[in-house]
Amino acid sequence: MKIGFIGLGNVGGKLASSLLKNKFDLTVRDLEKNLTNDFENKGAKIANSAKELTEQTDLIITCLPSPEICAEVMESKEGVINGLSKNKIWLEMSTTDESEVKRLGKLVSNKEAIPLDGPVSGGCHRAATGNIAIFVGGERTSFEKILPVLTTMGRKILHTGELGTASILKVITNYLASVHLAALGEAWTVAKKSKLDLNKTFKGIAVSSGNSFVHETESQVILNGSYNINFTMDLVHKDMNLFDQLSKKLNTPLEISPFVLDIFKDAQKKYGSRAWSSMVVKRLEDKFGLDFRASGFPDELTDNEKEEKGYEI
Repeated sequence: MKIGFIGLGNVGGKLASSLLKNKFDLTVRDLEKNLTNDFENKGAKIANSAKELTEQTDLIITCLPSPEICAEVMESKEGVINGLSKNKIWLEMSTTDESEVKRLGKLVSNKEAIPLDGPVSGGCHRAATGNIAIFVGGERTSFEKILPVLTTMGRKILHTGELGTASILKVITNYLASVHLAALGEAWTVAKKSKLDLNKTFKGIAVSSGNSFVHETESQVILNGSYNINFTMDLVHKDMNLFDQLSKKLNTPLEISPFVLDIFKDAQKKYGSRAWSSMVVKRLEDKFGLDFRASGFPDELTDNEKEEKGYEI
């Protein structure tokens, strides 16, 4: 199977690297020439347009920053749609809106190609080692056809149902992660003001009922002071907005979501759209004149788990 990968950013570049490392026939496309040059030097082919990439491959993967950018890549004159033909598969790995992936999916189906949505979850450090989780929505037979590709990029693979269900689940999980992160800011504030040993507090939370994946990962770079989680404020704002819009579309006014969205809006205003998302806790550090520094924590996360072949859960 020939694979085309569009979008070599923080997550996409790592997923595409896993494919290349495992000897898949890979063609890539990104506007950043330094990224495509690096892949070319490692053995990947380079396409001059999304259309050209699509014509040359069987599975077309997009992993892009926003629904708007994905729509442009898909629908422009030199885009993916105009390069599709019968039985080609489009896998949308961006975090996007369910209605948008269904809209684009219809355009793909009109070309007798197959649309799937396949967002990832688990952090950039796990994408680098192929240990990330992947949710996939769409036709079951096509999911099974590309499962060897999915189990190379990720460890735990979940078929969520029809097209769009994976994108809904991804938005829900990102919302939960954002809530946990905002709550951690308050937890570290109270711990610091109470003069607790922050190293011991980290360990205590990690073995308690209050633990979370966000604590185990993001608390480390918060305590280090780098805040470098390889995920930026604008992306959290986008994801929180997707969750907020979904709840409104379902006519389900929520209570916590609007407050957390306002917290991240304020953090983005203070520190900028390209600041690391974990800097949301710095609002409270600055407000109360605190710092949450502790020794022995890394400035960037690495996945210490052994890389293993993925499997369906």
